[in-house]
Amino acid sequence: MKLLIIEDEPDLVSTLAAGFSQLGYITEYATDGSEGYELACINKYDLIILDLNLPSMDGIEILKAIRAEDKEQRILILSARSSVEDKVTGLDFGANDYLSKPFAFAELEARVRSLLRRSFIQRDTSLKYDILTVDTRAKSVTAGDKKLELAPKEYLILEYLMMHMGKVISSEELIEHVWHSDANYFTSSVKVHMSNLRKKLTENCGMEMITTVRGSGYIIGKEGTSGL
Repeated sequence: MKLLIIEDEPDLVSTLAAGFSQLGYITEYATDGSEGYELACINKYDLIILDLNLPSMDGIEILKAIRAEDKEQRILILSARSSVEDKVTGLDFGANDYLSKPFAFAELEARVRSLLRRSFIQRDTSLKYDILTVDTRAKSVTAGDKKLELAPKEYLILEYLMMHMGKVISSEELIEHVWHSDANYFTSSVKVHMSNLRKKLTENCGMEMITTVRGSGYIIGKEGTSGL
């Protein structure tokens, strides 16, 4: 999953980016409001963590501008503005959640996970298909009782496919959500990681788990279904 952090405190940005990266998220950030809004407009993010007190463009302005164009984007406000009025304003203008500073990183990450689950039909932290289980909280994968050892990108690809079970996912969409925004769209990296992932899944599940839809992309499960 790819996150955008718009926050003007350099130390906090570094801490958040490092913390989420260690948990397997792709993280990008901006310390200026206008820069953050520009990134939100040109790139795809699964969730945006948004401060309110920002230089050049206030967080509420960013929130309203994004909501005018995109009703589905997940946005969590993280702000020192902690009054009830501030929270009501943020939520009324379209934020999906609001967390006041100071905060515990564990709570922030739990709220992020909750919002990401709400982005899809699947609400459980465990995504299942046949004998394959992806635990989005522990960032682990099992085939029956056997734990699979996946490279970070392999895990992120599998998690994204499982969260969109029954939908054909193109290589371009995988790059948008699993790689950083400066990734080369013509790279063979997706094919290499996909090949390695499929080999591991087939060896441990005893069947082909990911299907290639020629000219379109990849899918787990039957098209149009949400899982088995």
